[in-house]
Amino acid sequence: MAIESFNPYTGRVLRRFPAFSWSKTERILGQSARAARTWPRTTFAERARLMHRAADLLRERQDELARLMALEMGKPITDGRAEVQKCALTCDYYADHAEEFMRDEDVKSAARHSFIAYEPLGVVLAVMPWNFPFWQVIRFAAPALMAGNVGLLKHASNVPQCALALERIFHDAGFPAATFRTLLIGSDLVEKLIEDDRVKAVTLTGSELAGSKVAATAGAQIKKTVLELGGSDPFVVLADADLTLAATTAAQARMINSGQSCIAAKRFIVHKSIVKPFISQLKTHLLALRTGDPLDEATQYGPLARPDLADELTQQVEDSVRAGAKVELYGGQSKPGTALFRPTIISGVRPGQRAYEEELFGPVAIVMEAKDDEDAIRLANDSRFGLGASVWTTDVRRGEAVARRLEAGAVFVNSMVKSSPEIPFGGVKKSGYGRELSYLGLREFLNQKSIWIGGEAAPTKKKVE
Repeated sequence: MAIESFNPYTGRVLRRFPAFSWSKTERILGQSARAARTWPRTTFAERARLMHRAADLLRERQDELARLMALEMGKPITDGRAEVQKCALTCDYYADHAEEFMRDEDVKSAARHSFIAYEPLGVVLAVMPWNFPFWQVIRFAAPALMAGNVGLLKHASNVPQCALALERIFHDAGFPAATFRTLLIGSDLVEKLIEDDRVKAVTLTGSELAGSKVAATAGAQIKKTVLELGGSDPFVVLADADLTLAATTAAQARMINSGQSCIAAKRFIVHKSIVKPFISQLKTHLLALRTGDPLDEATQYGPLARPDLADELTQQVEDSVRAGAKVELYGGQSKPGTALFRPTIISGVRPGQRAYEEELFGPVAIVMEAKDDEDAIRLANDSRFGLGASVWTTDVRRGEAVARRLEAGAVFVNSMVKSSPEIPFGGVKKSGYGRELSYLGLREFLNQKSIWIGGEAAPTKKKVE
C-alpha cells in the first residue's frame, strides 16, 4: 500500500511513499525500546539544549515547513508560518520548565519523609491528524522527550512529508535517532503496535471512532491513553455582549484553519434580542474573507484537506436543510468532488438534525437563538462533545458564572478558544480525556511514584545463651 501526498488545491498527487512493512516497523520499535532505557539518564540540561536547538531549527525552516503544509493539506502559508512559530515557542517552553514540572513533590504524612517522584514510562505511540500537521505533534513530542520518554509518530497518511520533516527537525537538533521516529504505516498496523509490550502508552488526536478503537485496544493491554477527539464548540453571545467584537471574532473563530479545527467555534448561541444583527455582521465578515492558492500570501482560507471531506460536509448541510434548517449564507462546494468549501451559515437547527447532533468539520456556522442565559447554557451543554467554549458579555462576573456551568475542557470569556503551552488542553464527554500542554500534559506519560520513608529500624537484639 502506498502513502500519498496529495495537493487539495490542484488535485494532484505530489509524491507516493511505500508503507513500512511490519518487519521494518518492528525493527524501529526495537530501537526505540532500547533508547527508552538510556534516554532518561541524560540530564535535563542536555535535553533542554537539544530542545532549544529544535526550536531554533523550526524558526529557521518556517518558510519551508509552511510551504509543505500548504501543498499537502491546503493550509494558507501565513497560517503555516504561525503554526511553526507556535511549535518553536512550545519547544522552548518545555526546555525551560520540564525539570521544574518533574521535581519531587513533598507530601505531608506520618512518614519520616514522603514524596511523589515523576519518572518516564518509555515508548509512547502518537497517532496524529492532518489538520495541524506540526502543532499536534509538537505538543506531544516536546513534553514527552523532555520528560525522558521516547516518541513514535504515526501521522495521518495524507501528510507524510510533514511527518518526515518533523523527524528531521529532531534528528538535526541532535536528539539520538531512536528517541523520535516517524512510522509511514497505515492504520492496519496501529493495533499491532499498541498490543506490543514495548509500547507503554498511546496518545491520539482524531475522530471519535478512531479514539474508541485505540482506547479499546490499549485498554485490553492495560495501557495509558490520552484522547483529544472532536468538538462542537459553543460560542455563547449574551444579551449585553459587545456585538461588533463578538461578530468579528466569531468569523475568525469559525474559520480557523479553513474551519478544520476541533476547537473552532461551531455553534453560535446568541440571545434572541441580537440574533438578527449578529447574523448580518457575521455574514459580512465571512464574505470579506479571501480564498485562493494556499501559497499566495493574500489567501485567508484554502480548500479542505481532501475532496471527500468537502463532499461529506455538503451532505451534512443538505440533510439538515431538508430536516428544517434555514440557510442564511450558502457558499459550499462549486461541484461535488472538489475540496474548496466557501463559508456557510445555517439557522433553525433543531435536535435530530445532523447539524445539531454532529461535528461539522469545515466552514459552516450554526446560529442558534437563546431566550436567556439559562437557555443558552442548556443549548451549549446539549451536545455529546465538550472540548472548548467561549462566552461573550460586558459583565465579566456574569461571564465567569456562565463559564463555570459549561461542560467543556476549556472556556474562554471574551476571547476565542485557543491553545498555548501554558494552558492545559483537552476535553470531556465524547471529546476525550487526559490533558495536553502545561505541566499536566507533561505528567500524563509519567509514573507518579509515591515514595514513603520510615524511621531507621532498630537492630534486633540477639538472645544470649
